[in-house]
Amino acid sequence: MGGISIWQLVMIAVIVVLLFGTKKLKNLGADLGSSIKGFKKAITDVDDEDKTESKNDVLADTSNTEARVEVDVKEKDKA
Repeated sequence: MGGISIWQLVMIAVIVVLLFGTKKLKNLGADLGSSIKGFKKAITDVDDEDKTESKNDVLADTSNTEARVEVDVKEKDKA
């Protein structure tokens, strides 16, 4: 029913190139690509920080548990 054909897309592309020019479109594409790349990097950095914090929390909990066990053993030895 009212779908867009390939020829209509080609005509739209030609009009856009005529209006903006190839150099401006190239710069726009490069800027868009770098911003997407930066966004993806920021997302992975946040994920890495969360994983690192989780590992540090687990390690801190483990060391606290070990310290408590040592204190309990020393208290039992004194008694």
